[in-house]
Amino acid sequence: MRIAVASNGPGETMGWVRPLARALYRLEPELDLHVFFSPCEYASGHEAQVVREQFPSATAYAPNEYLKFLVSGSLGGVNALQYLGGDLGHTALLARKLHAPAYGYKFVTKKCRALFRRIFAVDEKNREQLIRNGALPARVEIVGNLAIDGALDDAQSLSELTPGGIVILPGSRREEVANLIPFFLRAAVELRRLAPDLPVGFALAPFTARAEVEAALRDGGDPLVYGSRGRVEDGEFTPEIVDERSGQRFPVTRRSAAAMAKARLVLTIPGTKTIEAAALGVPYLACVPLNLPEKVVVNGPLTYLDRLPLIGIPLKRAVIARVGKRYPLVSQPNIDSGEMVAPELRGTLMPAHVAHVALQVAYDEERMRAMRERLGALYAGHRGAAERMARALLEELRAAA
Repeated sequence: MRIAVASNGPGETMGWVRPLARALYRLEPELDLHVFFSPCEYASGHEAQVVREQFPSATAYAPNEYLKFLVSGSLGGVNALQYLGGDLGHTALLARKLHAPAYGYKFVTKKCRALFRRIFAVDEKNREQLIRNGALPARVEIVGNLAIDGALDDAQSLSELTPGGIVILPGSRREEVANLIPFFLRAAVELRRLAPDLPVGFALAPFTARAEVEAALRDGGDPLVYGSRGRVEDGEFTPEIVDERSGQRFPVTRRSAAAMAKARLVLTIPGTKTIEAAALGVPYLACVPLNLPEKVVVNGPLTYLDRLPLIGIPLKRAVIARVGKRYPLVSQPNIDSGEMVAPELRGTLMPAHVAHVALQVAYDEERMRAMRERLGALYAGHRGAAERMARALLEELRAAA
């Protein structure tokens, strides 16, 4: 059985590709898996390497390799192409190149409604959305949110961080690494000053190379993010981020789900990690620093506005401000709940303010209890999504063989 996957960024890789790949390999050990990463502003640049490390028998194509494959590559005998993130246009190109039936997940547009033989949906709300966008009801099947299985599986491993503290996840995209690691380092120093007995540590994604972290800390980020400079040193058990001015040291883990599972509070930005925190029943504070709105990535060509001479940056800032007003909730668990179950901070943020709010939330026992209950129940029905989706895909392919 040969299956190809189309994907793009870090959240899709860890939250969608990885759990589905695990389930596919469990059900079809001789699977020949090919994962294609299309060019994407959301990407870290290390997605293909992470897939190669975690699935040695799979073949992963970085964006430049994917583009080269479209022009001059060949791969015969592909039973299916599974979409798991990125521009649907790339999936259409790849399906034609591979001469393979395409299968969707979560997204479809009216333009691409005929592309997919079957579309897997996250829930009933997503199913209705897919049908409104042109998908035939008979082709839509609800399986659940793949990211839930990824979080639950990873939470079983051990974490180097002390339990019961605040775990900081600053993001893995290039701009996030460059600016938010220094930003959250300064917030961590303030947390240590205000609550010296509360453990504070960083959980970094496997997409983030140590050299990138060192460069970000050496530069301290853009002056408008008000971050701290620092360095990375090897501690007794794990690497540590060291603040340049105070000398405060903060342990670093790459096992983010395991660290979140034992945390009191997760301090992060919107994305897959908020879904994983909710799946684990762990309260979080989602931060959206808009100190540099021109650096924010948005879908479509508007993301490149800031590159226009003279008028680009003001235009991009205006677009981000307008887009922000349309979305009162920014983290997915809150969006799925229809209300702000977990707190969010958005706008021009100061690290000290973030630290103060994080402590207020962390020590509000009633609020924390309510969040644990609401978040823990939110995705309980999604457990096993990867197994359901893998089984449905394989059964259909075997029947068609």
